[in-house]
Amino acid sequence: MTALLTQAHDVDFGVTLLFTGLLVAMILCLAFEEKIHAKKSVIVGLFAVISLLLGTAFHLLPFEPIVIRDHEIHLPVFIPGIDWNVIAIILGSSLFVDVTSKSGLFTWIAIKLTKASHGDPVRLLVLYGFMTVVFSAVLNNVTAMIIVGSLTAVSLEKLGRKDKLLGFLLIEGLLTNVGGLLTLISSVPNIIVGTKANISFLDFFLVASPYVLVMTIVTIWMGAKFFRIQGLKTGEERARARELVGAFDENDGIESKFFFWFGAVMLLAFVGVIASASVLPWIKELGMGYVAMSFGLIMLLRYKAVADRFYQAVDWDLLGFFAALFVVINVMEHAQVLHLIGDGLAKIIDLGPTTGAGLVLGTAAVASSVTDNIPLAAMLAQILGENEAIAGDPDSPFWWSVIFGANLGGNLTPIGSASTLVAVTIIHKHELSLSFARFVRTALPYAVVQLFFATVYVLLFIG
Repeated sequence: MTALLTQAHDVDFGVTLLFTGLLVAMILCLAFEEKIHAKKSVIVGLFAVISLLLGTAFHLLPFEPIVIRDHEIHLPVFIPGIDWNVIAIILGSSLFVDVTSKSGLFTWIAIKLTKASHGDPVRLLVLYGFMTVVFSAVLNNVTAMIIVGSLTAVSLEKLGRKDKLLGFLLIEGLLTNVGGLLTLISSVPNIIVGTKANISFLDFFLVASPYVLVMTIVTIWMGAKFFRIQGLKTGEERARARELVGAFDENDGIESKFFFWFGAVMLLAFVGVIASASVLPWIKELGMGYVAMSFGLIMLLRYKAVADRFYQAVDWDLLGFFAALFVVINVMEHAQVLHLIGDGLAKIIDLGPTTGAGLVLGTAAVASSVTDNIPLAAMLAQILGENEAIAGDPDSPFWWSVIFGANLGGNLTPIGSASTLVAVTIIHKHELSLSFARFVRTALPYAVVQLFFATVYVLLFIG
C-alpha cells in the first residue's frame, strides 16, 4: 500500500471523530458480511462513496490537478488514493500463476513436496509453512500467498486431505506476515522505519531472524493442534501413505515439455526479479506491480487466442475490494484519523523505553489491523525521528516496536494485510466457509501469542 497524497491541514476534531466512527462502522459491517448477504467489495464500495461525499462536504479532499513536469493532470480525486501497484501485483501475479499452472509446473512442485513429506500431513504443513516464510521474505506477501496457496490445494487434493485445506491456508496466511519481518526489504513498513532508524540490512536480519524462526515453529505447532493436523502414527498408516505417494506421477499434468520448462524458467525469473526489484535499474522506478503484470502478459502469449478465459478467472471482487478500501483509507488520512492515532502514540512514547515501547507495539498492531500500515509506519517513524534520544539510536526498542506491530497487526483481521485477505479469498474459492468474524476468532490466539512474544523479545533482547 502506498503513502497517500495527503497534505497537513487543520480538521475539526468533531469531523475526525465522525470519520473514525465511519471506519468503525465499515469494520462492523465486514464482520457481519454473511448476515448482510453482501460481498466485501460492495460493503467497502458503499463506504467509499459515503466517505468521498462527506470528505467533499467538509472540504477535506484536494481537488487541485496533479502537476508533473509542469503539466497539469486532472484526475478524479479518488484515483490517486488507490495504490495501483498493489492492484497490479494481485492482478499480474494471479494471471501469472493461473497460466503457469497450465504447464503442469505447480502440480509437479506440489507432488515433489508431497513425496518429500512421505504423505505425512504434519511434515507437509512444516514444508509449506517454511516455504511461505521464505517466499514472503524474498518476494512480497501477496505473491507468496498466491503461489503457496495454489500448491497447497494441489497437494492436499492429491493426498485426499482437502478437509485440512482451511487450516493449511489460514496458517500460511498468518505466516506471510511473520515472514514479512525477516529482512529490511520484506515489507514497506520495514523499509520506511528501518531507513529512518539507519538500521542496516544485515543488522535487521540478525535482529529479526531469531524471532521469525521461533514464531514460525510456534505458529505451525499451534495450527497443527487447533486444526487437528496429525502425523501418521502407525507403521500401517505410514506404509499406506508411502504406497499412495509412490503412485503419484509428477509428470502426469505435463502436456508440453517445452511449456513446462518455459514455465519453470519464468517462475525462477519472476522470483529473482521480484526479489531484486528494489535495486534493478529501471525496474526499481517501475515497481513490483509492473514486474507482475509483465510476467503475467508474457505467460499469456502461450494462450493469446483465448486469453479472455484467464481474464474471466481473475477475482474481480478482490480487486474491487482493495480499490474501495484504498479510497476509504485515503479519506481517513485527510480526515486526520491516522493523526489521531499518532497523537495518542506520541504520548505513549513519553512513558519510557519499557512501558512505552510495549504499548507502542500493541497499539501499532491494533491500528494496522484496521488501517493501512504504510502511512501509519511513516507517521510513527516521523514521530520517533523527532525525538532526539530515539532518533540517534538504531537499537532503540521503539523502532522495533513499530516494525513488529505494523507487520503482525495484519494477523488480527482479514483486512489487516493484503496477504491475509488473499488467503481468505483462496479459501472461499475452494468453497470453504470463513467469515470475517470467524477469521478474527480463529486468528486471535495466533496473533496474541505472536504479539506477546514480540513484546517480550523487543523489551528483553533489543536495545
